[in-house]
Amino acid sequence: MEFNNQLAIYLQIVERIYEDILLGKLKEGERMPSVREMAVSTEVNPNTVMRSYAHLQEKEIIFNKRGIGYFICDIALNKIQNMKKEEFLEQELPKLFKSMQLLNIDIKDLEKQFEVYKKEK
Repeated sequence: MEFNNQLAIYLQIVERIYEDILLGKLKEGERMPSVREMAVSTEVNPNTVMRSYAHLQEKEIIFNKRGIGYFICDIALNKIQNMKKEEFLEQELPKLFKSMQLLNIDIKDLEKQFEVYKKEK
């Protein structure tokens, strides 16, 4: 996994897990990779992964079955979608609107580009 310097590594791992759940790569009820497995796959210290898992547990995205491992909560997908939607609307959308205004981009131009994007995906 490639990391950037703008965000703590444990939070970048959290974001990757969020994305994997949103994409359906990780599903509700499934067992998470062990701390060691995740540490090897992300090439970080197991303590960093443990911090990521603790964060996800606090957010009620995953839960621990003692002696078995971590599992994705049944409401994780919905919770992440709501959290990321709110984050987007509050943080990213105002930036987008400002850029649109500065560049004189109409909402119809945006709709056209979004339709092209959806067809490509």
